[in-house]
Amino acid sequence: MSSIYGKLFSVSTWGESHGEAVGVVIDGCPAGLPLTQEEIQRALDRRRPGQNSLVTPRKEADTIHILSGTFEGKTTGTPICLAAWNENQHSGDYAEMVNWYRPGHADLTYDLKYGFRDYRGGGRASARETLARVAAGAVASKILKLSCGTEILSWIESVGNVKANIDPSQVTAEAIEASPVRCPDSEASQKMAALIQEVRMAKDSVGAVLALEIRKPPVAIGEPVFEKAQAVLGGAMLTIPAVKGFEIGEGFAASTMRGSEHNDVIRFENGGYHTLTNHAGGILGGITNGETIHCRIAFKPTATIAQEQETAGCDHQNGKLIARGRHDPCVAVRAPVIVESMAALALVNLFLEQKARTFQF
Repeated sequence: MSSIYGKLFSVSTWGESHGEAVGVVIDGCPAGLPLTQEEIQRALDRRRPGQNSLVTPRKEADTIHILSGTFEGKTTGTPICLAAWNENQHSGDYAEMVNWYRPGHADLTYDLKYGFRDYRGGGRASARETLARVAAGAVASKILKLSCGTEILSWIESVGNVKANIDPSQVTAEAIEASPVRCPDSEASQKMAALIQEVRMAKDSVGAVLALEIRKPPVAIGEPVFEKAQAVLGGAMLTIPAVKGFEIGEGFAASTMRGSEHNDVIRFENGGYHTLTNHAGGILGGITNGETIHCRIAFKPTATIAQEQETAGCDHQNGKLIARGRHDPCVAVRAPVIVESMAALALVNLFLEQKARTFQF
C-alpha cells in the first residue's frame, strides 16, 4: 500500500481509524524551522470530530505529540514523527460489516485487492487517516509562509444545491471559522446548516464543493510536462477521501469561452509581471506565475449512511445492510483544513525542487 507522498518533503502516514494511534513521519523538512506542538494542534482542532451537531459525534481530542525531529523548538533536519492516540473507538458498531460490503465505501475493493480488510471504521480507508495529513500540512504551510508569505485558504462554496455568493478575494480565515459549516457567506451558511441537519434526520448524507485559494504562492514552481503545478495539486486533492472532482481557474467553464475571453492580459508594473484577470487560476504551462491559485474541489456524499441498502457480502450472498457507527452527514464540513494541508504538501515539494534547481555556487 502506498502511504508515502512527496519527494523532497516526504510524508508517510500510518495507523487505522480504530487502531491504537494515527500519525505521520516527515522526512526532508529543512533544519532550523521553528515548530511547536501548539501550532500543529491548532490545525488539528479544525479537523477533529465532535465539534458541533453538523459533524460526527465521535469524541477525540486528537492531541498531537512530536516524538522526534525537533530540539529546543526547532526542526533538526532529521525525520519528524507526529502521533495522536485514538481514545474513543466504538469498534462494536462495525460488527455487521464483517460480512457485508457498504455501498459507496472501499470495503469491497479492499477485499478484492488484499484478500483481507480491517472492517472497524474502514481501517486505512477511513477519513481519520487525514489527521496525519493535517499534521504534516501544518509543517509544510509554515515553510511556505516563512519563505514566500503564502496564505492557503479553503472554504465550503456549496452544499447540495445551496450555493454561497461571495468574492473569493475578500474571504478571511476568521470569516471561514466563524461559520459552523465553514462558509464565509452568513446567509448561505445558515441554509447549508439546515440542509445538513435535514439529511441527518433522514439518515442520509449530502455532498459539497470546496473552494481553495492560494495567495502569494511560490513563483515559477511546477514542471512544463508531467509535473505541472495543476497536475500535482489535482493529484493531491484526489487522494483525499470522498473527493470526486477538481478544477483550476475557470475549470470546465473555460470550455464555453473563447480565447479572447479566457486569455489573461499580462502587464509589467511596479517591478513585476501581473495579469489583469486570472482565468488561468495562477498557472500557465504548468508553472505558477505568482497570481492567486484558485481551485474548486467536489466532495461526494458520505458513503456510510443509516438507511437500509441492498448490497452483497463476502460470502457471495446478496442481502440488505443498515450501516451503523458515527459518521458526518456532510464530510466536507471538516475538509477545508485537509484541502489546505494537501495543497501545502504539494506546493512545498515543488518549491523545494525549484530551490534545488536554482542553487548558486
